[in-house]
Amino acid sequence: MKQEGRVLIIDQLNLFFRNYIVNPSLSLHGFPIGALRGCIQSLQKIARETKPDMIVICWDGEGGSKKRKLLKKDYKAGRKPIRLNRSVRNLTEQEEIENKVWQQMRLVEYYNDLPVVQFMFRGTEADDIIAHVAQLPQFKKWPKVIVSSDKGFFPLLDENTVLLRPVQKEVLNRHKILERFGIHPTNFAMARAMAGDKSDNIEGLGGIGLKTAVKRFPMLSGSDPVTFDVLTGHCKEQLEESSIRAYHNVLEKEEVLRRNYQMMQLYAPMLSISAKKTIKETFANPDLSFNQTNMLTMMMQDGFGEVNFSDLYAHCNKICLDNK
Repeated sequence: MKQEGRVLIIDQLNLFFRNYIVNPSLSLHGFPIGALRGCIQSLQKIARETKPDMIVICWDGEGGSKKRKLLKKDYKAGRKPIRLNRSVRNLTEQEEIENKVWQQMRLVEYYNDLPVVQFMFRGTEADDIIAHVAQLPQFKKWPKVIVSSDKGFFPLLDENTVLLRPVQKEVLNRHKILERFGIHPTNFAMARAMAGDKSDNIEGLGGIGLKTAVKRFPMLSGSDPVTFDVLTGHCKEQLEESSIRAYHNVLEKEEVLRRNYQMMQLYAPMLSISAKKTIKETFANPDLSFNQTNMLTMMMQDGFGEVNFSDLYAHCNKICLDNK
């Protein structure tokens, strides 16, 4: 493995669903392959733009985050079904589920032929794997590009880490986060803990969105971490002269705030000891080989062998050569 370079860290299920929803591609046999074909095309585009020296693919493991569900049983419950951007639906509901699973597993097979590092752990979310990888000592000085549309990664942005959001077609760094939201990335998890996250079924404190958080708690814009003691102390001081509900809510629902923060922060990722050990051992001796012949064979079998992936192949060959 190279001593220094640029690492691309991909929230793969996020990228998978983006392509699964919008890409209507069908195989020669009439089966949907939009996620499969689209993800490889997305990887080619992202690699062309970012020119990484290391590519890390992070998947959500079976069952989602076991530790977060212990904190909140209905975590991520009640999510709406995926709405596909399709004019024609040629499969039954059960067939669509089976096809989606097949595309995911097939994509794992494709990545196994590429010079990338791929992680998936049962009971673990990709968020925690991404956060752990981004904070590994060997990548401290590496420029890091996290690929995801999830704003939960804002707290990880620093002088060497940016967030590439494909859906929003933007690249965010810590300065843009501070400019757009008035919140420093260091304190974004605390602000989100107050506001909550409906998509993950995490209720906020009530009456406190991100804009209100900035207005009532200006210290969130600073680079120093805002602790619970600082937050509650500020509320008590303000309530001596005002009766603004936001300050009452923080004090009355401090237990909810602490739980939300524990679930949303990524500074201490929720990874098992065995997962951390596996990641460490993998990077000690990563398999960065490239089996282009097998990949082309699979593409022919799956019905998109005509697609031009020459840029991706060239970049994969470069990664192989650089790591010999």
